[in-house]
Amino acid sequence: MSDNQDIQLLKGNEAIAHACIRCGADGFFGYPITPQSEIIETLALMKPWETTGMTVLQAESEVAAINMVYGGASSGKRVITTSSSPGIALMQEGMAYMAGAEVPGVVVNVQRGGPGLGTIQPSQSDYFQATRGGGNGDYNVVVLAPSSVQEMADFVDLAFTIAFRYRNPVMILSDGVIGQMMERVVLPKPKPRRTEEEIVAECPWAATGKTANRKPNVITSLDLNPEAMERHNIRLQEKYAEIRQREVRYETKWCDDAEYLIVAFGSAARIAEKAIEEARDEGLNAGLFRPVTLWPFPDNALREAAKGKRGVLVAEINAGQMIQDVRLALNGDVPATHFGRLGGIVPEPSEIVKALKDAFK
Repeated sequence: MSDNQDIQLLKGNEAIAHACIRCGADGFFGYPITPQSEIIETLALMKPWETTGMTVLQAESEVAAINMVYGGASSGKRVITTSSSPGIALMQEGMAYMAGAEVPGVVVNVQRGGPGLGTIQPSQSDYFQATRGGGNGDYNVVVLAPSSVQEMADFVDLAFTIAFRYRNPVMILSDGVIGQMMERVVLPKPKPRRTEEEIVAECPWAATGKTANRKPNVITSLDLNPEAMERHNIRLQEKYAEIRQREVRYETKWCDDAEYLIVAFGSAARIAEKAIEEARDEGLNAGLFRPVTLWPFPDNALREAAKGKRGVLVAEINAGQMIQDVRLALNGDVPATHFGRLGGIVPEPSEIVKALKDAFK
């Protein structure tokens, strides 16, 4: 272990805040909502505007926050917003605008139970909202699903990297378990914020007022010419196809000798790990497949991991959302069933073991 590593005991939400500062973020625009309020609270306590020059602003609403991100991102800035499920719903229009205008930005969703205001307890019921997109039009948002506090910190820089690589919004889809739990975290090494000259050089598309031909770039998702809009949409689809090829991420454990596969993401994957240990103690060999990118979904990798297995159990803290992508990936070659808890109830490992036995006995 390096002596200069910065190791701290942090909540997942706090890790997000620390990582924002260390990853050279230019701005944070957000609005408090349980269970993610510690992010803006931690930033307010750390006062990065005094050290790195990072702007931290509590907006008047989630709608205002996402449009501030849209504006900052249009200038080539590394900007981020965070919220929880109902707040993310309010941001969907702005995210569709960003996708259509091709501007990069990062959105963090620390999920809570729904529908509507629901509960402040953890949930994973925003899977469709994240991977299908609640805004209008044919667009995709890259979705990263952390399962630890360490990944909450690590995924901030990764999200910015992907967002700027493809000029597209990226969502970190966490939940109340990961946001509130405390773990040991190795914080990323600080990187400086980019200078205005570096932004102009790296983002020639941005509305900086400093383009080579001295004409300002106009950032918009609007085009009233249907042929031009079709060409734009075709180019977007080509970009999304490239993302599907290059940005798929997943993790597997104990799959080589497994008879059954448990597919889970985020906090449910942590619970599934313990369930697999208990199942193996009872002579039931199971393995774990954890999608890290929920979009693009790791279809091919899952299909390969499931080959020869007797069955697949999808464990989620919702009524059954990711299982649709799992079944599409498996194409009927391996039977797949779902287990989930609702209303903010987090399942016990023993419940997952029982569901696995009941499904494939």
